[in-house]
Amino acid sequence: MPSHAGTPPNDGPLIEVRGVSRVYRRPRSSFGRQGGVVHALRDVSLTVQRGERHGIVGESGSGKSTLLRLLCALDQPTAGSIRFDGREITGRPERALRFLRENLQIVFQDPMSSLDPRMRVRDLVAEPLVGLGLPVGNRVAELLDAVGLPAGAAGRYPHQFSGGQRQRIAIARALAPRPAVLVADEPVSALDVSVRGQILNLLADLVDELGLTLVFVSHDLSVVRHVCETVTVMSAGEIVESGPVDDVWAAPAHPYTQALLRAVPTLEGLL
Repeated sequence: MPSHAGTPPNDGPLIEVRGVSRVYRRPRSSFGRQGGVVHALRDVSLTVQRGERHGIVGESGSGKSTLLRLLCALDQPTAGSIRFDGREITGRPERALRFLRENLQIVFQDPMSSLDPRMRVRDLVAEPLVGLGLPVGNRVAELLDAVGLPAGAAGRYPHQFSGGQRQRIAIARALAPRPAVLVADEPVSALDVSVRGQILNLLADLVDELGLTLVFVSHDLSVVRHVCETVTVMSAGEIVESGPVDDVWAAPAHPYTQALLRAVPTLEGLL
């Protein structure tokens, strides 16, 4: 399978987040009072080097999903700066983000909700290429083979597959435009435990084979440890700890990280 379209040429970090905050305002009350505010992110800064496999870990409400949306330019920060390959993405209109859409693709948590049930697999996988005006050619067959699905899968619909197979389709779709960065948002949490290890191994193999940069979001540090080299731990909208994942696993410095390790079951026996 050919590699992605090419690593962007800038020599600095591929992703740079500097002092990012995101504040949401609650709706007005029934008495017309001004709604309160929710600080989803508070002064968050991190960098991801090209070729790095970086995990973002935290429980529900930690801010990891908000940060993910900002990295993908699906939302805008209230304050701060986000740069991709040295280019600012904060505040840009969608028409000016083609460079990001070509180089960054997402695998979502629930493949059934992220795949249009009315479309055949061949059309689902080809859709990003069509949307970006890129040639399709034999790309669909190539991608299905890369994720371990038979060529005959191209003519079927998402409901005809198991959860693990649907996630393989979602991965193939994300890889279609040959991105430089793959973002995985809790990609195994909606799957049966018996197939989680298979999908994690597939992701790790594809990232290595294609030389991708991986941003992997999860609530489970043991899952992140299996596929990532570095990790950022988030709690209440802030980064509480970061570093090489093996170091954080072996000697967590922050009480929240320690609690996270104690509370979450591991997948070690399945991987």
